Amino acid sequence: MKTTEQETNLSKVKRNKYSPQFKEQALERAKRDGVPKAAKDLGIAATMLYNWQTKSRQTGQPFEDQKLQQAELARLKREVTRLEDEVSFLKKAGGVLCQTTAVKYAMIHSLEAEFAVALMCRLLSLSRSGYYQWKKRPPSRRQQAREALAGEIKRVFDDEKGRAGSIRIAKRLNEEGYPTSRHSVAKIMKTQGWRAKAAKKYKATTNSNHNLPVAPNLLEQDFYAPARNQKWVSDITYIWTDEGWLYLAVVLELFSRKVLGWAIAERMTATLVCDALTMALWRRHLPKGVIVHSDRGSQYCSNAYQALLAKHQLICSMSKKGDCYDNAAMESWNHSFKVEAIHGERFPTRGDAKQHVFDYIEVYYNRKRLHSKLGYLSPEAFELKNVA
Repeated sequence: MKTTEQETNLSKVKRNKYSPQFKEQALERAKRDGVPKAAKDLGIAATMLYNWQTKSRQTGQPFEDQKLQQAELARLKREVTRLEDEVSFLKKAGGVLCQTTAVKYAMIHSLEAEFAVALMCRLLSLSRSGYYQWKKRPPSRRQQAREALAGEIKRVFDDEKGRAGSIRIAKRLNEEGYPTSRHSVAKIMKTQGWRAKAAKKYKATTNSNHNLPVAPNLLEQDFYAPARNQKWVSDITYIWTDEGWLYLAVVLELFSRKVLGWAIAERMTATLVCDALTMALWRRHLPKGVIVHSDRGSQYCSNAYQALLAKHQLICSMSKKGDCYDNAAMESWNHSFKVEAIHGERFPTRGDAKQHVFDYIEVYYNRKRLHSKLGYLSPEAFELKNVA
């Protein structure tokens, strides 16, 4: 009941104003999943989505940013060969190669829908007859409980798209009324070969070699914010597609770690960071006096960006040159974004990448992802709980 009252209070403040990029991606999601589901996932009214659809049809044009998108068909997937099957299976089965025969049989049973039994038995040095005899035996209660837990872990792991490790999965299961420990989850995940997406090296994108004025560092590596609209951080990261690079500018609220604003473009320009900040301002109903921290990139030092800060009475703060720790909270978000949303993905078109980023930020990260800094609540849930 409290949550409903809090949601009502938040929604009564003012109506949100949404950017063209938000609208275009929301319409793409509505086209794919239907308006009711898309509206529920994004936390907006279905009537608003229907209105956007009507306006788009009346003008005969897509929203602004869609003009840059070129519709292309995704490439057909190549037929999976026997060798690829073996490699794929061994990646999943690597954790059971030194386990007991019963554990190996359980692994084969869980993957029967994906791989041939003969292939799995051969790669694990087991006989098919032995496996089929094992299947006929009635499972013990302990085995039944373990299989049930494995099924729940796989459900959450798939729902998180392979982004969550044992800690976050255990937290989600406990919240859903399925008591378990992190160690039990980790053991089953290792046995099944379910690994959270791994990190890769990150490189900076913005260029601080310029003669434009810079602002002092007001945060001084203090990323704690006791309330909303006190401290925001911003940065630019990059995404590769088969059509070329895309650049993503993000504005992050330090109180709840919620992504307030974002913008995507093919070039790193002052307009990119201005669009992201504008979305954040609309989302928070034009607050004043917020410290907005970034690096010293030319986009953030530009006249256009500085004029936007001044217009809305925001306070500019910038990291020292070459010191990534001065914007560590934003660097941490970039790292999570790359690991959870980008690594291991291939985007045939820029349009595919834009929809993928939209889904990650607006559907998964802000509304579902459990954040360790927030006591394993999502940014949206944290705000509902802590904002009167």
